[in-house]
Amino acid sequence: MADLTITVTVTHGSNKHSITVTGQDESKGPTVKDLSESLTQATGVPAALQKIIFKGKSLKDMEESLASFGVKEGCKLMMIGKRNSPEEEAELRKLKDIEKCVEKAATKLEKVDGELKGLKNGFLAKDLQVEALDKLDNRVKAAAEQFIKILEQIDAMSVPENFTDCRMKKKGLVKTVQDFLNQCDKIEASISHHLWKIQSKNLALAE
Repeated sequence: MADLTITVTVTHGSNKHSITVTGQDESKGPTVKDLSESLTQATGVPAALQKIIFKGKSLKDMEESLASFGVKEGCKLMMIGKRNSPEEEAELRKLKDIEKCVEKAATKLEKVDGELKGLKNGFLAKDLQVEALDKLDNRVKAAAEQFIKILEQIDAMSVPENFTDCRMKKKGLVKTVQDFLNQCDKIEASISHHLWKIQSKNLALAE
């Protein structure tokens, strides 16, 4: 009688999964199909897109027992396969490219924020502050424009209902960009406030 339950380690990409497989048939123990179903639960990769490899051989016959391939308790296997269809992968790549644009714009915004903090802490001579603030204001506005263009780009993407990963990624990106736009507004308001303070002081001194 074959073991009804075995635990194996399956490498998928950079991840390792400890998979416990239970067979339905006492005479042959867990089958390739049992392992495939457990892998779908662990990785999200549908059985049709999986390629399970043990000792260089692909386990193709779903009804065959794992024991017949020499797979037993503690063995190491490998699985190749992506959880998404090629079409969804293509859409995800587009979203990843957009994400890179978001990161670049965010870096620019971070620099502006850092320079503004430095300016507020008196790291720049007072007579140079107004000009510096004007330049920072222009840079924030440019960053905000970039974020708006990115939002329009994301909005223009039509993602089918069944592309779950894509829809989640798209939703997350929209939220990230909106958060950065809010940050732009806050930085702009902070610049305006600092400019107003400088101008008020200058007026008071002139009087």
